[in-house]
Amino acid sequence: MADKRLKDDILVYLEVDHGELAEVSMELISKARDLANQLKVNVIAMLSGSGVKKLKKIARPAIKYGANTVYFTADERLKYYETKPYAHVAVEIIRFLSPQIVLFGATPLGRDLAPRVASSLKTGLTADCTDLRIGDHENKREGKTFKDILYQIRPAFGGNIIATIIAPEHRPQMATVRDGVIKLGEPLKGHTGDILPFNVSLKSGDHSYVFEERLIAEKKIDLKKADIIVAGGGGVASKEKFQLIYDLATVLGARVGASRAAVDNGYISRDHQVGQTGTTIRPKLYIACGISGAIQHQAGMDQSSKIIAINNDPNAPIFQIAHYGIVGDLHE
Repeated sequence: MADKRLKDDILVYLEVDHGELAEVSMELISKARDLANQLKVNVIAMLSGSGVKKLKKIARPAIKYGANTVYFTADERLKYYETKPYAHVAVEIIRFLSPQIVLFGATPLGRDLAPRVASSLKTGLTADCTDLRIGDHENKREGKTFKDILYQIRPAFGGNIIATIIAPEHRPQMATVRDGVIKLGEPLKGHTGDILPFNVSLKSGDHSYVFEERLIAEKKIDLKKADIIVAGGGGVASKEKFQLIYDLATVLGARVGASRAAVDNGYISRDHQVGQTGTTIRPKLYIACGISGAIQHQAGMDQSSKIIAINNDPNAPIFQIAHYGIVGDLHE
């Protein structure tokens, strides 16, 4: 068991990606550090897996990016992710540490784990947040004022509005946050912290799977690290004409992106999708070809340093955020 309690801090669930700390976890630590500075509390993190030395090594970047303490649970039965044992560990740690805020990445693992944890803790959960802030809330009907609560901000109603969700009367306040929506800050110079074991007794009934074979495939498309992206939308009109997008990307040394319409129409694979249901990116240059610019798409690329839009509809929403716009046929 851990040797000290840190009340009312901000807790981040750390994920492992191919033996290293996942980038979304470092993004969450950076954001948690900003929120913690406002609240004058600490940032703590939890990590589950197998191998004490390995987990300590994985946890080190979390300290560099602002965590004060990382608690890890090492058990050979946690070598691979399973919902029940991982949820059991997370719930035990959260109950012991009593954080006011708990953050997960909105990854396949986070989307599976966070709801189970929230249900066990009988608290709320806001999924797929794109921003987090600290603020106050006044309930005039009941005459209550809540100070310094978590504003959980996310697209709603199909992405047509941005909603701010709060859970002022329940602790912890829990949210999953989309990968890439939070800009990764710089490591904090001279920042130090503790990496401590947290022993949890696992129940035999928690393990309901037998792993006979585990297949790992490298991600072929990494849009997050691209400086230049050329993206095509439904206006490209066909899979064959999408070659034009590839040709321009080759000339510019860019990666190829796409809107959901292009993916749904079969012009390109889903790995290339940019937007609320795809990848969130911040390239130096984003060229949108035949993309109308629905708010769901904008949510994934509106932080690009320079946006060039080509569309034959002068009223296309993409022109509202583009730095340069060309009204015309992209094929010409």
